[in-house]
Amino acid sequence: MNGYETLARVLLTMGAVLLLLGIIVLLLGKVSLPGRLPGDIVIQRGGCTLFVPLMTSLLLSLLLTLLVNIIVRLLRR
Repeated sequence: MNGYETLARVLLTMGAVLLLLGIIVLLLGKVSLPGRLPGDIVIQRGGCTLFVPLMTSLLLSLLLTLLVNIIVRLLRR
């Protein structure tokens, strides 16, 4: 395999990943995700609002870690 074929495969893979991410972002816009879980911090002062989604971030991190571990274990077989 020469350098152009390798580059073509990398670009096609990156394009496929970007396409999947775009579809996911479109679908997430239509689905309401939990954004006000207990543990999320909301500070409202005057006309300014600060939202720090601590619990949402922890839950999302846990779910993504489990998903990646399952995929890695399946690919090792």
